[in-house]
Amino acid sequence: MTARAKSGKRGPMLTVESLENPQEPRGSVSERMKLGKQLRAAVPRRSHGEYAPPPGRRDPLTILEEQAKTRLKQLVPIRYARMVESPFAFLRGSAAVMAGDLAGTPTTGLTVQACGDAHVANFGVFASAERNLIFGINDFDETLPAPWEWDLKRLAASAVVCARYLGGDKEDCETAARTAVKAYRTRMREYAEMGHLQVWYSRIEEDDILSTISGPSRRYAKKLIKRARGRTHLQVLGKLTDLVDDRHRIHESRPLIVRETMTEGGRPIAEALTLFLQSYLSSIADDRRPLLARYQIVDVARKVVGVGSVGTRCWVVFLVGSHDEDPLFLQIKEAERSVLEPYAKPSLFAHQGQRVVVGQRLIQGAPDIFLGWGEQDGYQFYVRQLRDMKGGANFTPDEMEVSYLIDRCGVCGWALALAHAKAVDPAMIAGYVGKGDALDEAIARFAVAYADQTEQDHAALLKVVPKSAEV
Repeated sequence: MTARAKSGKRGPMLTVESLENPQEPRGSVSERMKLGKQLRAAVPRRSHGEYAPPPGRRDPLTILEEQAKTRLKQLVPIRYARMVESPFAFLRGSAAVMAGDLAGTPTTGLTVQACGDAHVANFGVFASAERNLIFGINDFDETLPAPWEWDLKRLAASAVVCARYLGGDKEDCETAARTAVKAYRTRMREYAEMGHLQVWYSRIEEDDILSTISGPSRRYAKKLIKRARGRTHLQVLGKLTDLVDDRHRIHESRPLIVRETMTEGGRPIAEALTLFLQSYLSSIADDRRPLLARYQIVDVARKVVGVGSVGTRCWVVFLVGSHDEDPLFLQIKEAERSVLEPYAKPSLFAHQGQRVVVGQRLIQGAPDIFLGWGEQDGYQFYVRQLRDMKGGANFTPDEMEVSYLIDRCGVCGWALALAHAKAVDPAMIAGYVGKGDALDEAIARFAVAYADQTEQDHAALLKVVPKSAEV
């Protein structure tokens, strides 16, 4: 044993990351946490409680109109119709608006692989490759390296906006936000003490969820988990298709589900799909290709999805395997530039579908086995299975109790911490956020202030877009 080993001191570590970024802090966990703690001098945790509209704040409606320029014009009214339903719906659809507002708020300079749209409805359960249900982020359209604070503040703000929508009082709303931040803070410290591989393999499974939340919430969570287990390709087959001449075909429901014959560029759909799949297959693992090759395409249709995504190009492809009871549904969704990109560094990937897929693989922990990307007629897409035991909650006053939302916020904060910790060393963030509730209180104040801003923006949209039944 060498003298250095006896002393317990560690020599300099040579890693791939240190070769790429020689300024990356090194040392023990406690030393890296101390560096994070020192950041409080420049960026006090209480500073995260501040929010005021930035000088020259861009009109939110102008931002939405600019996004609409790249979207299918006939679907843009549906997007607006969904966003006017409530301030929470507006928040869900206006990630680009909040990205600009967050860009002017204090940050420590510590970067993570951010979700970019971490509101409470963008978390849920989904199946791992081993067919276990796990909880985590389930939307990565805006993912990009960015400050960790942006994700956490969007999550906390969404907690307040949603709690108000569900009928919560002032205390409920603040508790929801604090619960999310506290969970993030305490779990980040746990991940800082763990080995990197241990963090990478960590998952939030069904039993973890149920053991974390209260009794009444546990009953509702079990209901949602049961519902997710039933959301299989066979269930989609019964819900999304009709039997026509003894063969299943995707059921049209205009304007939300439409069977097209030609692309925008005038190319036959069958030809366009063939070209796209050639591009897509090169992005998935070699061992997935023979599996996918066993399926035959039966039908394809354009489908409206989400709130903020409405108007982007999205297709559902229906395939069948060894028999009629062996369906597979793939979703091909357009990927545009992240809403964070104007305020953070540009993506390393020129292909926006690749940006989404790589980000998801980095921070989700159990990505879809058919997750990949491709391009067709100049539009960039990513691919995943439709549903496949994916499940979320219905964020409506007649479906969700505020008490369940508060419990859910704790699990969302936990999931966000795990996502961030998978892609970066969590020690410096853990050192900064600390053991006390200073950050919880600060970001809760921010969340309340930003909820007020969201309600004002929603009211402005209501003046120009009346509520519509067609959503």
